[in-house]
Amino acid sequence: MRIILPLLSLVMLSGCISTAANIITAPVRAVGRVADLATTSQSESDENRGRALRRREEQMGRLDRQRRRAAEKCDDGDEGACADTARIDVQIAELRDAPSAR
Repeated sequence: MRIILPLLSLVMLSGCISTAANIITAPVRAVGRVADLATTSQSESDENRGRALRRREEQMGRLDRQRRRAAEKCDDGDEGACADTARIDVQIAELRDAPSAR
């Protein structure tokens, strides 16, 4: 009986001890999760920069194709296409001179 009672109480208290440990460490875990959500890792930054560069290159490609089409029409004598070519040239220059995302 003397042996059974301490063993039984040890088994019963083990649940309380683990619950108390979870309660004590909960604020630390919560702060860690918030910090992970609030900060951007280097790999995430690299991925975001790569996406921004790809978007910029795609936009440059679209503008370049539009400019070529407008320039061909301008060469054929279309005055509106000549104005479009000049407008697209300005857009390309602005996009090229825009600061890249860091």
